[in-house]
Amino acid sequence: MPSPCDPLNAPAGDVSAALMMVDSRLKAVYDRRTRTDPEQQALVDQFAASLGPGGVNDLLDGACTLIYMFMQWLRMAYEDHDKDVIECVVPNLVASMRMMTRSVRPEAIPTMAGLVVAAGTGLSPSLWRRQYGYWTEPELTPLEATAFLLAEHINRITDDQDFATRMITEALSQAAED
Repeated sequence: MPSPCDPLNAPAGDVSAALMMVDSRLKAVYDRRTRTDPEQQALVDQFAASLGPGGVNDLLDGACTLIYMFMQWLRMAYEDHDKDVIECVVPNLVASMRMMTRSVRPEAIPTMAGLVVAAGTGLSPSLWRRQYGYWTEPELTPLEATAFLLAEHINRITDDQDFATRMITEALSQAAED
């Protein structure tokens, strides 16, 4: 029986915008000289504010698509080493989020862990989350943090600070060609 959370039924959203936000965060973390760049943060905030309600929903769906794609890549990578992606990713994600006390409220962590488990088991994170209602304001930053932490996890595994971004960019280019 097909799942109502099948990724084929999910909107992809604005993956490019979501990737831009994640890549911006990755670059800020990797470039030690720009630890906290207020100008960059202001640009990201201005971009997010310019989206409007429909654009914000597209951005949220895009972030969920990124999470799904990152988890599918991680699942294949861990399976190549006879490891379970959920076992290898979720505890580290939860531990990292618990340390992000200014950005991630504790009550959002179980939702983000569930989102990652859904994606790791082949379900659409967007459709999985939609079962429980609309996104709440306190979940928006943790959603971005989840996509960021998964991208950073991939970059650490591959020892390439641009791997996760490049992987998605290549997938988007390939999809545009098809």
